Amino acid sequence: MPIAHSRNASGERHDLSAHLGAVADLAAIFARPFGGDRIARAAGQVHDIGKASDAFQRYLEACEREPRRRHPTVDHKGAGTLVGFARFAPLALLIQGHHGGLPDCSAVKAKVRALGVDDVIAETLRRVTAAGLALPDRLEADAVPSFAHSPLGAELFLRMCFSALVDADHLDTERHFSPERADQRGATPDIATLGARLIADQASLTGGTGPVNAVRDEVYRACLAAAAWKPGFFRLTVPTGGGKTRSALAFALEHARAHGLQRVIVAVPYLTITDQTAQTFRDIFPEDRSVLEHFSSAGSDDAEGGETTGDLWRRLAAQDWDAPIVVTTTVQFFESLFGRTPTACRKLHRIAESVVILDEAQTLPQPLLAPILDALSQLTAHYRTSVVLCTATQPAFARAPGFSQLANIREIAPDPPRLFQTLKRVDYVWPEGSPWSWQRVADEMRSAPQALAIVNTKAAALALLDALADPDASHLSTLLCGAHRRDVLAEVRDRLRRGQPCRVVSTQVVEAGVDVDFPLVLRAMGPLDRIVQAAGRCNREGRLERGRTVVFEPEEDAMPAGPYRIATQITQQLLAAGACDPDDPALFERYFAKLFASVDVDARTIQDARAALKYETVARDFRMIDDDGVSVVVAYGGSPHLPGSASHAEKSAEAITNLRAAGAKLDFSRKRVLFAAVQPYVVSLRRRAFNDAQRSGLVAELAGGMWEWMGEYDPVRGLVMQGDLDRLVF
Repeated sequence: MPIAHSRNASGERHDLSAHLGAVADLAAIFARPFGGDRIARAAGQVHDIGKASDAFQRYLEACEREPRRRHPTVDHKGAGTLVGFARFAPLALLIQGHHGGLPDCSAVKAKVRALGVDDVIAETLRRVTAAGLALPDRLEADAVPSFAHSPLGAELFLRMCFSALVDADHLDTERHFSPERADQRGATPDIATLGARLIADQASLTGGTGPVNAVRDEVYRACLAAAAWKPGFFRLTVPTGGGKTRSALAFALEHARAHGLQRVIVAVPYLTITDQTAQTFRDIFPEDRSVLEHFSSAGSDDAEGGETTGDLWRRLAAQDWDAPIVVTTTVQFFESLFGRTPTACRKLHRIAESVVILDEAQTLPQPLLAPILDALSQLTAHYRTSVVLCTATQPAFARAPGFSQLANIREIAPDPPRLFQTLKRVDYVWPEGSPWSWQRVADEMRSAPQALAIVNTKAAALALLDALADPDASHLSTLLCGAHRRDVLAEVRDRLRRGQPCRVVSTQVVEAGVDVDFPLVLRAMGPLDRIVQAAGRCNREGRLERGRTVVFEPEEDAMPAGPYRIATQITQQLLAAGACDPDDPALFERYFAKLFASVDVDARTIQDARAALKYETVARDFRMIDDDGVSVVVAYGGSPHLPGSASHAEKSAEAITNLRAAGAKLDFSRKRVLFAAVQPYVVSLRRRAFNDAQRSGLVAELAGGMWEWMGEYDPVRGLVMQGDLDRLVF
């Protein structure tokens, strides 16, 4: 009998028939929640039948004889692609992509035509028959649910079936080669247990007085009550400081328990908030296997030396999100949802039967809103998924062209206008008179012992830092590596808590969701939702009767182009019309209606590519962050005001040394380990800036496309470059 995989550590070969059957069964289980079980089972039955060929069996024998030698690979997808096409045409797309990634539909059709006259494929199919491998019957149109008969419906449905197939394939292969690791999967706390844990933890926080605690308690109770509602699309509109992180999780866990959903996925827009959210959840659920943190700064995917059981579980669970609570970034969530590689797509089937919380939903990029909203609408309608949009500045997605049905999104929060008035903690001061110089802004910051200024560009932040001329001032922007930004925030929070002088100059990295509390916030004129989010860093805990948020027009501040500039202009129009009360949620209905009418919500025509099943095109064009960046590793030595951060000097130096030593010999497993170690010390340069730096000798190649920054890295300013910083550094 033909085999699927060579001998494992126990000397056992993997029988091909057993592998096909196991993958078919598991893929069907994964796809059953969205009616894809028949398609997934058929794909599993034929995905590897090409391995029955003499050529592939000789390849496996050669691998066993000389395991250290790289042997020429033998394509094994062709036979399955051809049989799949004959049984049900879309199967060919799944099988052809199950190793390299989902291809464009047109490429698969061309491949099938070529395979049909290939003598090797014909011989392979004869051997499949001789081996008695079970092949699926021909499938009819009713194997696909009616919702997937439309072009966009078919695109997402096939993507989810592909996810079920590749995850099942990986899991059964792992079971053969590494049964001890396969045994570490699963065994996680159930949703009901976690929900009860959160309720008990919340009870320990009650008893505080004042309007902030009263609102937080009211929102929390409303979330528990709303959890009984039918799964679908929800929004949680809560003013900043209203406790939406914990309350949204309470809704999600209780909603999942009540409706038999399997997990909660929390997607947040910035790493600063991701770390903060993950820490909140770790405090509630300290044991392993409750919360999977899947983002770049969450720690190593592997471990040097011994790997603990918890480390191993996190690494394995990150592959396919098999965890009760997943914390990830919005970028990873959506770029996986519109990706094509097996690694990106493997976890997608776990989104079915889940509660997805999109934190700070207003940050979703307007040029990609059409595919994002379409996918979310399909998930809630057909995949037993509930989606919760959380923010204080709720975007009016129903006003986006083609999405009027989203007007039926259910609000969880009790009477948002009343909540906003109850938690009115900030007086806004709007621009009057002449634009301000940076010196004027610095003078205003010095008028208070604690002040935060948020500007539109990195160049503006450095100019204001110069004008402030305060050796103890802090700076936050993407010129700082991730570890540096976390240290600065830790220092800022410590100073605020102690009542010490604290002045911070920042770009937008701090304004959405970051838990800091200043009596005075200054915000350069920008989009209305950004201004209000900035004000959320002012008097956040309500310790003052009123905080002050001063909005100013800077003399010199190059405004980011595109939707950001358009949104700023709309904000200025609303101000000029005298219709700008940021504590009125209805204002954002008008603001976002104007914004969505003024920008292209499918600027890269991704919907057309999706409808044509052009998976490669979609994956290439769906980028929430510009993909021309090059990662450079900086030698960060710690914050000068935070002695506890000094260990970073040793850690960053060691990470750079290890990566440099690996050089060209870096295999995939080692690359994963070393890249995880350097990730906290990475700054991303735009390709043009990188090319300039390379010509000037400011970068040196390490390994695997990672580079070392040889130029200056300032302990306050971060990476030092000349030129237009906002065009040079992400």
